[in-house]
Amino acid sequence: MENQVSVFIMDVSNSSKEDIGNELSEYLQELQISIAYWTQYITTTKVAHRAGDELVVVSNGFASAYILAFYLSRIWKYTDHPPYFGLSFGNIEGELNNLNIETWIHPLMKQARLANDFLKNQQNRMQFHFELAGAKEASGFEVYSSEFATLLNTSLLLQQEQINEQTEIQSLVCSLYLMLGQQNKVSEYLGRTKSTISSHMKNGKTDVILDTFYNIVDVLNSLEMEPVGDRTEELQLNIRQNVNNRLHVYLPKERRV
Repeated sequence: MENQVSVFIMDVSNSSKEDIGNELSEYLQELQISIAYWTQYITTTKVAHRAGDELVVVSNGFASAYILAFYLSRIWKYTDHPPYFGLSFGNIEGELNNLNIETWIHPLMKQARLANDFLKNQQNRMQFHFELAGAKEASGFEVYSSEFATLLNTSLLLQQEQINEQTEIQSLVCSLYLMLGQQNKVSEYLGRTKSTISSHMKNGKTDVILDTFYNIVDVLNSLEMEPVGDRTEELQLNIRQNVNNRLHVYLPKERRV
């Protein structure tokens, strides 16, 4: 039986340039626990912290890994050491519950590694990149896997340009709006006027960045054989609720550099 899954391999930029190895490793272990908690009872997910600064995730659903990657990128603690995610999605034989992520050898892992390596070798690094492999006997979306990858990565490139232009406060406001969903709640949390928050959102292209994220999720959902919108909505709701319960920890008013 085939199951639809998605994968990311995450690395951390500049992780060897400062003496933060142990601290970063502890942080990644915390995120590993958070991912397991966010996805519990919603979508089967395997997550492993490997090789010091690497996280590997395999999750049911074509959009799940990208959703987790995007939310991780918005709450990431070390702004001078941003994470980057090589992504892939496709079909596997058998149940994800039975998969040992530490020993799993599969074309999806190879594609995620290729995507991660592509980012690693970029001078001006993006945070997200998809690699998709067409099957020998392709059917469904796999017939156009190359075209889908091109369109996804083009959207991500345009999104990244908007993200790179954000100031620190614009980035924080964007992340808070993703989690809280209302400008007045962001205003209350930061102790700024609604007009100030609105200005930061407009100048920081918050709507463009988040709409791109939502549109990519919708496209990935549409490629699955059966409707899955409720599952991805539930996953995002659970992430937001968990982050909001510890908002001062995940998104402090003054973030680490």
